[in-house]
Amino acid sequence: LLGDAQDRWFGLFLQAERELQLQKLGWLRSESLYRLLQEMIQEHHVTKHHSQPLQEDSEFYETLEQCLLVAQCARMLDPSPTTTQVQAQLMGLTPKHVLDLMPPELDVKRMKQRLVRKLEEKLQKKCFTLLTYYQPDWEDEPEGLKTLKLSRLPEMLENERKRLESQRERGRERAVMLQRQAHGYLTELLGCMQILQSLILDHRLKAQNELDRKKTEYMEAKCQIIIPKIRLEMLQVQLDTYTPQKIAVHRKIRDALKSELQREEAEKQSAERMLSSFEILGQDFEVLVKEYAQLRQEIDNKKWALHEFSQHNH
Repeated sequence: LLGDAQDRWFGLFLQAERELQLQKLGWLRSESLYRLLQEMIQEHHVTKHHSQPLQEDSEFYETLEQCLLVAQCARMLDPSPTTTQVQAQLMGLTPKHVLDLMPPELDVKRMKQRLVRKLEEKLQKKCFTLLTYYQPDWEDEPEGLKTLKLSRLPEMLENERKRLESQRERGRERAVMLQRQAHGYLTELLGCMQILQSLILDHRLKAQNELDRKKTEYMEAKCQIIIPKIRLEMLQVQLDTYTPQKIAVHRKIRDALKSELQREEAEKQSAERMLSSFEILGQDFEVLVKEYAQLRQEIDNKKWALHEFSQHNH
């Protein structure tokens, strides 16, 4: 049952689509004819400004223009002949009121007799223009040959349309394929870039270790060279500071300080002996202790000066 319903709806859809195509085709024919008539009238007005047309041509185009205007107004007053709704009237006008403005029947009859031939000429001219636009080389060919080729023009245009549609479809397929290829290439390129980046990083780390080792060896060698230079500069400073004359003077000073120290030592020993002999004196002993402490401090100062002097001489 479901399949039968689907087939029935599909058949109705196809029928509606065919009817729509027929309606479109009918409208297109009517619209093309209407525009062609409008174009003919406009060309007549343009020609009338440049030259004086014949009386019969003027009557023909005036009758045609009036008929078109009346038909258009009547159509606007009654746009849909199939509708059942009551149309709103414009200023009380009806299609019959407008149709009363049609030209005389005799003028309309004469106009219709010429209209078919005029339309054929206009259509033939437009078709030849279309033909020469499609193939400019055919412009100078005889009219009979153009008519023959014109009969084949719809088939050629249909083939050209199919060819262009096929090329467009192939172009879309190629665009999709190129997009996929570009996506694949970009993916591969990103993978290669990541691999290359990891290789560069690995090589840089290895090279950095080797570079650090070289720098360390260089700094060690440089230190080994700089240390003797510093030692040499220190010795040079000492040599410039302590000349033989200064050393001789320092030795004399040392001897004097040494003799002074010996003298102070002797005085110290004498004071100690005196201190031991006066220990029983009570308060007078404190005075002797202060004197002894003073002598002791002077001896220590001189010993320190003698020691410093001896170090600088060595």
